[in-house]
Amino acid sequence: MEKAFRTNEDHGNLVVMLLPARTDTKWFHDYIYHKAEIRFIRGRLKFGDSKNSAPFPSMVVVYGQKGN
Repeated sequence: MEKAFRTNEDHGNLVVMLLPARTDTKWFHDYIYHKAEIRFIRGRLKFGDSKNSAPFPSMVVVYGQKGN
């Protein structure tokens, strides 16, 4: 998380991440909350032909492109 945050701060690159929605963690508050766009995904993700869903909620986090 810190690397993605610093890359965006230093270079202004667009960074898009699919992450576990761990809103109780230090990294969430240090690098995401009030610093990025957050979209929470309703329900639990399931990939391909998997019979089971992820055991955690997910979110998409976007650090916007700067300078363009």
